[in-house]
Amino acid sequence: MTTLISTTDTVTRDALAVLQPGFTGTTAPGWVLRRIDEGLASVALFGRNIQTPEQVAALTAQLRAECDALLVAIDEEGGDVTRLEVRTGSSFPGNLALGHVDEVALTRTVARELGRRLAECGVNLNWAPSADVNSNPGNPIIGVRSFGADPELVARHTAAYIEGLQAAGVAACTKHFPGHGDTAIDSHHAMPRIDVDLETLYARELVPFRAAIAAGSKCVMSAHILLPALDPDRPATVSPQILTGLLREELGYDGLIVTDAVEMQAIAGTYGIERGSVLAIAAGADALCIGGGLEDDGTVRRLRDALVAAVRSGELAEERLADAAARVRALASWTRAAEGTGSEPGAAVQEGTASGTGIGSGIGLAAARRAVEVTGSAEPLIDPPYVASFTSESNIAVGDETPWGVAAELGRLLPGTETGTYGTGTPVAAVLRAAGERRIVVVVRDAHRHAWMTEALDALVAKRPGTVVVEMGVPQAAPRGALHIATHGAARVCGVAAAEIIARGNDLRRCQSWVRS
Repeated sequence: MTTLISTTDTVTRDALAVLQPGFTGTTAPGWVLRRIDEGLASVALFGRNIQTPEQVAALTAQLRAECDALLVAIDEEGGDVTRLEVRTGSSFPGNLALGHVDEVALTRTVARELGRRLAECGVNLNWAPSADVNSNPGNPIIGVRSFGADPELVARHTAAYIEGLQAAGVAACTKHFPGHGDTAIDSHHAMPRIDVDLETLYARELVPFRAAIAAGSKCVMSAHILLPALDPDRPATVSPQILTGLLREELGYDGLIVTDAVEMQAIAGTYGIERGSVLAIAAGADALCIGGGLEDDGTVRRLRDALVAAVRSGELAEERLADAAARVRALASWTRAAEGTGSEPGAAVQEGTASGTGIGSGIGLAAARRAVEVTGSAEPLIDPPYVASFTSESNIAVGDETPWGVAAELGRLLPGTETGTYGTGTPVAAVLRAAGERRIVVVVRDAHRHAWMTEALDALVAKRPGTVVVEMGVPQAAPRGALHIATHGAARVCGVAAAEIIARGNDLRRCQSWVRS
């Protein structure tokens, strides 16, 4: 590696280059444009930056007018985690739905079409897919974001997703290394810990990441989790043993390593964001995600200055910072070379539209229909039902802005459908009073993680045996109701697929033909 002669300007530009900050607004604020001119090489978009695809394209064009080799990143997993469609719900099912279908060509095609839409908007780095093996059904943050609980299944769909996304010219960022699936704590709030032996980690957590590396994932995102078998003292994001020793040297990964958001409490509450950022770059990370919680110039200046000060004090080697910045710029160069490679539309479904939804008959809806699992039987509804949505607090990755459920979709198919939202402590009698004589459709998400939900479902079904239950999370709980529909995710297309079955019958859930891209 070349030894550099230090200059303040070079170090400062490199410090800016490794940051991936967000900002507020649907146009670029002046401070972002100034920082790009000074060396900032990446920006991140969140739901607050997005109104329409045309507006996002104008925003990214504005940003690239300052620097055409700019990484524009987004957290667009599809499914429950969407930024492009944050106010409507996603037109693509998420990972668990794709894993349930378990057809890698379908996963690849869905990812390519998602990538094509991102590329049309000027986004060239997607913080997806999640390669976490959801081995803990009680996991509060991964769940339907995972392809499943089987490492080999997760591995093959992770690889297919990467191939599809990158075929569209959008860099994939496989997360959350070395695996966030066996956690019971959300790292947005505290430090998760995985206490398993090395044999388990290698046989389970690392299998999908090996597949991701083999598939050529341009980026890997670190997890803010403690794995004592790998490093008893430091979480993965700030661990040289994990980022350099395991990911770089043992697994042979040569792409960009980006951290999960540094303001998450697992890092910020343990080290502070400045100290945590320095430790992460020193450990082997190349870029620092500054997530949805911080979106100001002051944060960028604080982190830039912390990195520069660490180089000057000798705590952070200048060569390490320069190497990290060079990897960021190399990825930006790849995205420029890949522009236009995925411009052809993805698969077109040959049958079946979702009338009135605005979704049309794309690959996302076809995949969502195939992912539905139905238990029991019931005649299609003729009269408008009452939809009771049992809700709990959304995790931070999903957010509260994105609508989910089946009420809106049933309302289009059965005008006059009414709905109510219920939380913990709501008596079943309140649902029965609101429903009156209408057929009840109950919508839940991860009922197995919320005792009050399963108790309320049991009581409701006992009173109304004809109740339809729609599970839009991980279908871990035993099926309940005359008809139980598991959608394996809460994307808008998943709600459409469930509503079609309720209103029209199970004949719509046939395996649809589709044209591979």
